[in-house]
Amino acid sequence: MTGLKAFAVRWRIPLIWGAILTISCFSQAYVTYADDVRRSGVGHFGRDFATQATSHIVLAALVPAIYWMQRHFPFTSARNVAVHGVALVLFSLVHTLGFAGLRVIWFAGILGENFHFPITLDRLWYEFTKDVFTYAMMNAGILGFGYLAQRQAAQAAPAPAPAHSPAAVESPPERFAVRKRGGSEVMVAVAEIDWIEASGNYAILHVGGETFEIRSSLAKLEAELDPRRFVRVHKSHVVNITRVAEVTPWVSGDWRIRLQDGAEVNLSRRYRQKFEALAPVRS
Repeated sequence: MTGLKAFAVRWRIPLIWGAILTISCFSQAYVTYADDVRRSGVGHFGRDFATQATSHIVLAALVPAIYWMQRHFPFTSARNVAVHGVALVLFSLVHTLGFAGLRVIWFAGILGENFHFPITLDRLWYEFTKDVFTYAMMNAGILGFGYLAQRQAAQAAPAPAPAHSPAAVESPPERFAVRKRGGSEVMVAVAEIDWIEASGNYAILHVGGETFEIRSSLAKLEAELDPRRFVRVHKSHVVNITRVAEVTPWVSGDWRIRLQDGAEVNLSRRYRQKFEALAPVRS
């Protein structure tokens, strides 16, 4: 990505928010001005614009805080929704007190007028009821921008190479470097692995009676291994098909696999078809 393109991507969302808030500010100021003219025949666009501009300036300053809330407390649980309820109260207080202070400065410094904003429970409640809608719309906008960004990223991603394409074929690794408890690393030949079991964020390699830990999920490790040699037989086990010594019926329709090193693991019904594709079991 060129520097110019990276700059455009980085500033696209702030520019969109700036455009939305600017349009909202001018349109609401004009509507208020037009309503005043219609009711009394007299309007003051400068006051109406100052009222809307101060409110929208504070909203613009609060946009990063709402993004932070969405990243840390997405609407995926009742707890996070409750956190947003508390955040809404703080959002309304900051918004109300912020634009009140800016209006005092704007009216005195630009319009040459005194401005008084009564900080009463009735007024705070009135502003809160309006901020409920504002907070909801800003969160909806953030979610919408995120959805569009994901769609654009998916459309821009290169299509996967066909299975027969040379770029799509990667040779499976022939050995792994694994760390021993003393800190040194040893090389383990993949062909010598008897079986592998999942252990949290690690996978345990069973090699000729020894065990080695490797930091990888079982699914990721399985995808890297030769599927003609290694097969998943259980949600927690992958076996080297060449190391299987015996398969016998077990309980509940499962089978029991005994490996050449003497270990025994379950062959669950879910994975039996994949196993039998490599080593058919004859009753």
